[in-house]
Amino acid sequence: MEHWLPFFVAITALAVVLQMAILAAMYLQFRQMNERMTRIATDLQVRMNPILSRLQILVEDTQPRITNMVVDATEIVHLARGQAQKMDRVFTEMMDRLRSQLIHADQILAGALEAIDEAGSHVRKTIWGPVHQASAFLKGVKVGLDVLRAQRRPPEHHGEQQDDGLFI
Repeated sequence: MEHWLPFFVAITALAVVLQMAILAAMYLQFRQMNERMTRIATDLQVRMNPILSRLQILVEDTQPRITNMVVDATEIVHLARGQAQKMDRVFTEMMDRLRSQLIHADQILAGALEAIDEAGSHVRKTIWGPVHQASAFLKGVKVGLDVLRAQRRPPEHHGEQQDDGLFI
C-alpha cells in the first residue's frame, strides 16, 4: 500500500489545484458580475436622478396648492354646515309660525261656526217660531172656516167626503 501513497497524494494535489482553479474562475465571474451590476446601478441612478429631481420639484410646487385646496375645502364644508344649520333654524321657525297661525285660524273658524250656529238657532227661535205659530193659526182658521162652510151646505150623501175634509 505504500507504493499507492504517492499516487493518492498526486490525485489529492490535482484535486486541490482543480478546486483552486474552480474557485478562481468563480471569483473572476463574481467580480465581472459585480462590475456589471455596479454599471447598471450607476446607469439607473444617472437616469433616475433627473426624474426624481423633477418629481421632487413638482411635489414642492404642488404641495402649497394642495394644502390651499384642503384648507378651502375645509372652509367650504364649515360654511355649508353653518348655512344648513341656519336654514334648519329658519325652516323650524317658519313651521312653528305656520303651526301657530293654523291653530289661530282654526280657533277663528270654530268661533265663527259656533256664532253662525247660534245665529241660526236664534233665527229659528225668533223668526221661524212665530212663522210656524202664525202658519198653525192660519191652518186652524182655515179648518174652522171649512167646518163652518160645511155646516151651511146641505149634507151630501157621501160620508167619505166629509171624512176627507176633516182629515189634516
